[in-house]
Amino acid sequence: MTQQANARDLSRRRLIAAAGAGAVALPGLALAQASPPTPPGPPSTITNPPRDFSRHGAPTTYFNDPDVISVDPSFNAIAQPNAAIMRLWTGALWSEGPAWSAEGRYLVWSDIPNNRQLRWLEDDGHVSVFRMPSNNSNGNSFDFQGRQLSCEHLTRRVVRYELDGSITVLADSYNGKRLNSPNDVVAHPDGSYWFTDPPYGSSLYEGAPDAAGGPVNPQGHLKSTLGQAQGMGMLKRELPTSCYRIDPSGKIDLVVTEEQVPDPNGLCFSPDYKKLYVVSTGKGPGDKGPGGKGDVFVFDIGADNKPANGKRFADFMVDGVKCGPDGIRCDVDGNVWCSSNAGRAVGYNGVTVWTPEGKLIGRIRLPEVCGNICFGGPKRNRLFMAASQSLYAVFVNTQGAGPG
Repeated sequence: MTQQANARDLSRRRLIAAAGAGAVALPGLALAQASPPTPPGPPSTITNPPRDFSRHGAPTTYFNDPDVISVDPSFNAIAQPNAAIMRLWTGALWSEGPAWSAEGRYLVWSDIPNNRQLRWLEDDGHVSVFRMPSNNSNGNSFDFQGRQLSCEHLTRRVVRYELDGSITVLADSYNGKRLNSPNDVVAHPDGSYWFTDPPYGSSLYEGAPDAAGGPVNPQGHLKSTLGQAQGMGMLKRELPTSCYRIDPSGKIDLVVTEEQVPDPNGLCFSPDYKKLYVVSTGKGPGDKGPGGKGDVFVFDIGADNKPANGKRFADFMVDGVKCGPDGIRCDVDGNVWCSSNAGRAVGYNGVTVWTPEGKLIGRIRLPEVCGNICFGGPKRNRLFMAASQSLYAVFVNTQGAGPG
């Protein structure tokens, strides 16, 4: 027997022996049977390194955006597959109050500390300064006639920009006392406007503190007129934090008291206007009581336009994390979409989505605290999110209820 034949015979015997022992120690065969390595998932807000939301970032959408999360399967019906969260612009100090002009096909929002309103054009994505100074405006909206509504911190009033460019002051006082710092405003089909009046604008960063002796500036150490136009910074807090209704006649009624909802912030109606949602945020400057606790309340609205049967809608605890609400809107099916401020809890800032019964069904994660939201776009199927220094948007498979 030749040496080559002996080698072949020896190899066959080793193979038979190995088979009898229940193992085949062939490197090539073992490699073929090994499971292929799991490909890495797309980057998200919580991956390391985190997702790059700029236009230079890597693709992140593989049919479903990794930061659009279905907490309940029912959310899949209103989340839009193959639609990525996009950062449209960045460069603000604190973004708030996005509102969609259906006629103009643009989005307007507030950069409160910079005392300006910005505008994003739908046709080419261009962003420009829309109004400056804006009197440190916060919440914006549009009424059923397409007129812009704005809540101004500095002047402590709610205004309407008429179609001819003039300005109408809708509210600046109640029972002879100046408002605190109107925060958010929504229109009702009956021609009325509803707005909240917490104290958050009476600060150096977002408006002007009280004049000396006011609750925000009791010792007068702060010079409230510094950096302001002539006559600004002379007001003091005089009212509790409340929610008001401006009748078409101009009459202003108190509709939700501080005892019912302390420090009211965002507000919106259900699609049928039979329910009013009011956000209660944290304790504001000058508050002597405990202030809001970061939850949302819901009221029934009767034929007399008076909220009744108020109750807590949700406490906004998600996985043991307090996802503090701020801005709020409903879609056409009555689901409640609310911005989330979870502070340093990475992965919980953004948007939470709830059924009309108060069940959490979905979340949208952003890398920044989200202050306010609105639905817009020509089909009103795009969710715009004003988050800290930036503006984000994502398409959804539903439409926003109501204008603005």
